Amino acid sequence: MRGSLTLLLLAACNAAGGTSEGGPGAGPAEEARRPNLVLVLADDAGLECFGSYGGESYATPRLDRMAAEGVQFDHCYSQPLCTPSRVKLLTGRGNLRNYTRFSILDPNEVTVAELLRGAGYATGVFGKWQLLGAEHYGALAGTGTHPRDAGFDTWCLWQVETLGSRYHDPQVDRDGVLETLEGSYGPDVSVDALLAFAAEPREEPFFAWYPMALPHDPFDPIPGAPEGQDRATRFAAMIGYVDRQVGRILDGLEELGLADDTLVLFTSDNGTHRSITSRAWGREVQGGKTRSTNAGTHVPLIAWGAGVADGGRHNGDLVDLSDLLPTLCEVASAELPADRVLDGVSFAPQLRGEVGTPRAVLTQYSNPRPPGSLRNPRARWARDHRYKLYDDGRLVDCVNDPDELDPLGLGVEPEGVRARLQAALDAMPPEPEHLRGK
Repeated sequence: MRGSLTLLLLAACNAAGGTSEGGPGAGPAEEARRPNLVLVLADDAGLECFGSYGGESYATPRLDRMAAEGVQFDHCYSQPLCTPSRVKLLTGRGNLRNYTRFSILDPNEVTVAELLRGAGYATGVFGKWQLLGAEHYGALAGTGTHPRDAGFDTWCLWQVETLGSRYHDPQVDRDGVLETLEGSYGPDVSVDALLAFAAEPREEPFFAWYPMALPHDPFDPIPGAPEGQDRATRFAAMIGYVDRQVGRILDGLEELGLADDTLVLFTSDNGTHRSITSRAWGREVQGGKTRSTNAGTHVPLIAWGAGVADGGRHNGDLVDLSDLLPTLCEVASAELPADRVLDGVSFAPQLRGEVGTPRAVLTQYSNPRPPGSLRNPRARWARDHRYKLYDDGRLVDCVNDPDELDPLGLGVEPEGVRARLQAALDAMPPEPEHLRGK
């Protein structure tokens, strides 16, 4: 695979005449070309895992460098669990509007890939799918959305119709053909496929989505790891591999002469597994996956490359994963769907160094396994940069009480905060009956 990838890279460079934008042979059509788009989504990695965000336990030099050369969004929030986050990311809509069941993307939804393909982009997805409902989901199997029906021209994915291994000797669905790749490592297969897709000679720009398998459990040893490592050590190695995967993509785009023409975004679907404790900001941080605390929902968002002005900036605006669809569509000059309500707000102006239209309050609803469970509890909340109000009346100071151990009483609340956040809660869509269990 690696040998064929090298040939593809060389072929693409030769097809482009070895030039990049503004170089010899670049004409007006090339200069006006809309950017390629690469979206990388880590699987179960909270903010505390990354050095540029204050993480102290793991080395992430490529992502730190990406942040230093791009824009780091310091207040990006996901859902507490993977399917709800992926449904929100792909559709630009909150879970109250379109969430059905875990591992399912409603086939009636319109995805960012469909919108970008409609605007002339080639589209590919590589990594983890888990949105059709694979065969092990029983009655739900096949009731979600296949990648071919979600706007993707090509794919190389784990867990479309079957499960199999995601890491060593992975089982992947490659454009409808199921393969078991003995001796391979799943994340490497995904990046190889992504770079081969980027290397294809084409006139139109491309959109590549990379929903990583890493660093989701099982915390298997990475290739070449010594035997006998404990769980925490294996997780640390996986975070290092996440960083190297991003580095491979950035280096591959550079080799192809596409780095100046490509916008790369990196984020995560939810917080770290609860069995993992890391160190960040001078304290111990337990992973918060499935929980609505900062540890479960506060995730990285780094933008790098084409259209990103004044590298090295930090942006403090409130951002939600639903914002990715309108942002990518604005960057790509793609039309938004007119037949449905979107919850996302484009942060494309902030990429350009402009003020944009940032939110004052962010609202979220989480109920990944309706009608609710102890493992995946139902929650609805509104928050600003500091305070969070739940629909059961709890008001939390997320800065001074990030683990939400001591909700504020009415006597110690800052004036006006509860009313402002309650107004945002009241403006949320009603909770559908199927999520309430009725």
